[in-house]
Amino acid sequence: MIAKKVVGSGWRRLAGIGLVGAIIGLQGCASSNDLQKALNPDPPAKMYSDADRSLGKGKYEVAAKKFEDLDRDHPYSPEARRAIVMSAYAYYKAGKLPEAIASAERYTTMHPGTKEAAFAHHIIASAYFDEMRTPNRDQSSTKKALAELKKLKALYPDSEYAQNADNRIRLAEDTLAASEMEVGRYYLKRSNYVAAINRFKTVAGEYQTTAHVEEALMRLVESYMALGIKQEAQNAAAILGHNFPNSRWYKDAYALLESDGLAPREDGGSWLSKAWKAVPKLSLGGPS
Repeated sequence: MIAKKVVGSGWRRLAGIGLVGAIIGLQGCASSNDLQKALNPDPPAKMYSDADRSLGKGKYEVAAKKFEDLDRDHPYSPEARRAIVMSAYAYYKAGKLPEAIASAERYTTMHPGTKEAAFAHHIIASAYFDEMRTPNRDQSSTKKALAELKKLKALYPDSEYAQNADNRIRLAEDTLAASEMEVGRYYLKRSNYVAAINRFKTVAGEYQTTAHVEEALMRLVESYMALGIKQEAQNAAAILGHNFPNSRWYKDAYALLESDGLAPREDGGSWLSKAWKAVPKLSLGGPS
């Protein structure tokens, strides 16, 4: 009986050793296959085609990784350069915005002025644009989106991406202006006029094409009057009236000046006049 148990135990031990050996053998084969693949990767054209096929099937992260593999395995092939920007696009489609930005920025750094450079800048701008927040939130992404959109238009004005950037630029500027106005009103309500003026100045000086500039000019009149800086208040009202004569904000500004025996009057040496490129002198008649 004892001998039988010993024999059985030895058999199980041998079987276990055999199983471990088989597993190690399989792992060795797998490692060998991986090593073989690393040493002899597929041709770049095939790798690009495989990545593009994954992209077409909506397997965006898989596609991004495959494009990156192509760039790593064949860095000097013609396909590798485009693979970098396509990995950025695939990451963008996957909603991996930081990865998309990083890949696209790598492309613009390594291959500026090339055929796909405008596309890379478009991906960067789009990723930041998608991260834009409401005016009462942090505007870091909005500022980066605006900067990238302007860079795209400046560097590649004839590209299809630049031609479609104008509406996004308007939206980004409007969001930034709205954010400045929110903060400016906050300071104005608390009689912190200097801080308020700084915010309204940004809108009046940098975002003149937005819907917020009329109120910004009126708030400048209000803030300057509160500080007793009447000449700047008159100038802000003059610019407001010249550019938006039928605005309700101009009516308010005119009435505020009139209550102190004043009227709109342009000052060509003012920072505001220079920001508006020395707007023509306004007639001092009241608002219509």
